[in-house]
Amino acid sequence: MTAADYERSVFVNCPFDKDYRHLFEAIVFAVHDCGHVARCALEVDDASEVRIDKVARIIGDCRFGLHDISRTEPDSATGLPRFNMPFELGVFLGAKRFGRTEQKQKSCLILDIEPYRFQKFLSDIAGQDIAAHAGNVQTAISRVRDWLSDATQRLIRMPGGKTVAERYAIFRRELPAMCETYSLRVQELTFNDYVAQMEDWLTANPHVAI
Repeated sequence: MTAADYERSVFVNCPFDKDYRHLFEAIVFAVHDCGHVARCALEVDDASEVRIDKVARIIGDCRFGLHDISRTEPDSATGLPRFNMPFELGVFLGAKRFGRTEQKQKSCLILDIEPYRFQKFLSDIAGQDIAAHAGNVQTAISRVRDWLSDATQRLIRMPGGKTVAERYAIFRRELPAMCETYSLRVQELTFNDYVAQMEDWLTANPHVAI
């Protein structure tokens, strides 16, 4: 991994289930449209690698981390909540606090569905800025764009949140036809399939430099 790769990489820590997928895919698009690269546990399907080792390795490769801790409701099958997102946020914050020089430069965005709700279930992060997305795609995209713009101090030029959301809507309309070219179906795309289609679209549709 080069220093440039580290500076552009964003660890995306969020739910991967079908109910969250519309937000996940919008967030990944926003990261890439803003000149960065989304990384997550879905990028490697290797049964020989322990999951926590994979997560830790990816976190180590990323200067930025995007953590959505909104999924607090009990799982319908087990009656228990999922703690993966807060756990991985803890790993990221630990890397920033105790890691070597480049790890101490890490920056993260913490998302929840509404402001201050996190204080009831994760009070240890009280005092950190939490951004609310209200389960809305356009809001989530704007939160991601504004955070990356501030975190990079505009070293990477990027369009505004409304423009990114409009571009995402166009991409979604065109995605089914793009998939047909490769005999793919949108609902069956893996993470890597989705990123490949998205990168093709972004290359063909660069935003106007600002």
